[in-house]
Amino acid sequence: MSSPAAHPEHPTPQTPSAPDGPQDGGQHGAQHGAQDGVEVVVLLDEDGTRVGTEPKATVHRHRDEGTPLHLAFSCHVYGPDGRFLLTRRALGKKAFPGIWTNGFCGHPGVGESPAEAVERRSVQELGVPVHSVEPVLPDFRYRAADAAGVEENEICPVFRAQTDGDPAPVWDEVAEWEWVQVADLTAALAAVPAAFSPWLVQQWRQGAFEGR
Repeated sequence: MSSPAAHPEHPTPQTPSAPDGPQDGGQHGAQHGAQDGVEVVVLLDEDGTRVGTEPKATVHRHRDEGTPLHLAFSCHVYGPDGRFLLTRRALGKKAFPGIWTNGFCGHPGVGESPAEAVERRSVQELGVPVHSVEPVLPDFRYRAADAAGVEENEICPVFRAQTDGDPAPVWDEVAEWEWVQVADLTAALAAVPAAFSPWLVQQWRQGAFEGR
């Protein structure tokens, strides 16, 4: 897999203040992810019922403390030619910085469905809208800690979506990106799973790429 740095046609990641397209993701406004100006995530009980919120800045904790179960989503993005968008998480991310993963992930806000959050977050993170959003693994759940011990603990429905052009991501979310053939990606996941996010590996093992 080559680095996007070797491809001069790739746009330079943008600053958060100037992504392509509206910051609010169209009809789903940024208020879905914030309370009193603080970005929050939705906490869940073991049955998946929404039981409260916590600031995003504090919810991901060291595994010794335990990250509370919360709601997220994961989106696999495909281009017009069927290739898969592989992204590398920015080095400033609190959990799993610098790891290669699927197109984008995020957290639905209060009163927002995971599918609505996909449409909102694609513009905020990748700088492009997505369409043809469909669930792939609606009941996906995982728990994993990175090398520093920062833990993810999420009920995380997985979606598949299409986009019509190259991403123009914001710098504090995506460090690099690459369009890859699904067959090449699945071969890499089988050969070197540690090179990818644990959620992407688990999604592959649970059949997220079937039919692609």
